[in-house]
Amino acid sequence: MPEDTTDPPSRGPIDAELLDRIAAHLARSDRFDNIQTRPEYAPNAVVADYDLGYFPGGVSRAYLRIRWFETDDFSIHYSDQYQTGNEWECRWDRHPNDHNTREHFYPPPDAPTPGEDADYPDDWRDVLATVLTDLDDRIKAFWDE
Repeated sequence: MPEDTTDPPSRGPIDAELLDRIAAHLARSDRFDNIQTRPEYAPNAVVADYDLGYFPGGVSRAYLRIRWFETDDFSIHYSDQYQTGNEWECRWDRHPNDHNTREHFYPPPDAPTPGEDADYPDDWRDVLATVLTDLDDRIKAFWDE
């Protein structure tokens, strides 16, 4: 999992208190098997690994990596990884940049830059609800094929 540890100053510092709240919020969901707050390999994020029982056998890992800043900027990265070594990724972002509006989405399957301009709710709970609904649709699609 590539980690961008050089956050532009315009994003401001990580909101550690909010990351703790996000981790507690995600822990109430049966979707996740393991939730880590600021693990050593991603000290500026919450990493939530999905319970693989939601996925077909070829998926070896599926996770969210969430970074939230005191400026209310964020980056929510999703990846499902396969035993073949392939990945399917997307990302929801709110931050200043030179390739999209402040709010943007990097679409699957490989989250290319530039992304697509987007609009997100103001409240972090509503942003997470939007992301989790999108990902529930992704998971459901595995079983509809």
